[in-house]
Amino acid sequence: MSAPKAIVTDIEGTTSSIAFVKDVLFPFARKHLAEYVATHGQSATVRQCLSDARTLAGEPGLDETGTVALLQRWLNVDRKATPLKTLQGLIWEQGYARGEIKGHVHADAARALREWHARGLRLYVYSSGSIAAQKLIFGYSVEGDLTPVFSGYFDTTTGPKVEAASYTKIAQALELPPGDILFLSDNVAELDAAKQAGLRTAALDRGEVALPPDHGHPVFHDFTSLDPFARVS
Repeated sequence: MSAPKAIVTDIEGTTSSIAFVKDVLFPFARKHLAEYVATHGQSATVRQCLSDARTLAGEPGLDETGTVALLQRWLNVDRKATPLKTLQGLIWEQGYARGEIKGHVHADAARALREWHARGLRLYVYSSGSIAAQKLIFGYSVEGDLTPVFSGYFDTTTGPKVEAASYTKIAQALELPPGDILFLSDNVAELDAAKQAGLRTAALDRGEVALPPDHGHPVFHDFTSLDPFARVS
């Protein structure tokens, strides 16, 4: 089989450490959420996020304090809710701009992404974090600004990462047959959904999560060993 024409990659556990998201980004957002809403609560984006959160919770009458408490609860359980992810992205943007955060990207991933881009592969990101948050991790990364290598980004507004329909939408957006797209992730449920939609898949096993046996996806331990131009399945 010929090489894929595009690669769509997950972030957490794939290009970047799960620990960075868990131990750096989430605590930073948790610490600054109430302060950020209080300071920027009159902006249209923040007002919309608060309204959308109330709607999702079925509690349209919540005041600002109650809505912030709701968002904190969602943050504590990492709920994949778009208004929360949008607010997280805004908080992180402020932190990155102030130099309080640097995005973690594995050195092997950075090298491979730059090489694949130089060789003509179209590269995309699909993460449960907002598109804004994705651009921040790669734009302010410890490996330098990686945003020039990417042709586009997808988040939860496309759909849940564990549903095949989301990957069908991505293929349509890329205007490519699903079989011309390779999806990279450390999450077998996501890989299963992508495979069901017809995408090629590769599992990244960096030792941060326990992958179930016999999951049916090619396994790689880093990007150095993953050569998309040599893949035959």
